[in-house]
Amino acid sequence: MKEIIDLYNQSSSWFEESIQERTTDEIAYDEAVIKELKKGRSIKKALKEANKKYPDEALQYDKRSINDIAAHYDYLLNHEFIKNKIQQISN
Repeated sequence: MKEIIDLYNQSSSWFEESIQERTTDEIAYDEAVIKELKKGRSIKKALKEANKKYPDEALQYDKRSINDIAAHYDYLLNHEFIKNKIQQISN
């Protein structure tokens, strides 16, 4: 199991570094988007709700960029899920 955890941590280190560079407001915005996604809302609705709460952090999107934004938040959501499971297993 340790080898799998180490492999995941190694393969996701670039992402972990990028999310640690976020400001407090960026973290709050991302958490607002994720909260809405967990409720089953679409990425557009999740962004709309987060944009209302954090207008200074609001992401602007169009038909070309929405898929990249959705992929980012899907990855972030899955990353958090995996990190939580690793923490549960490690304890």
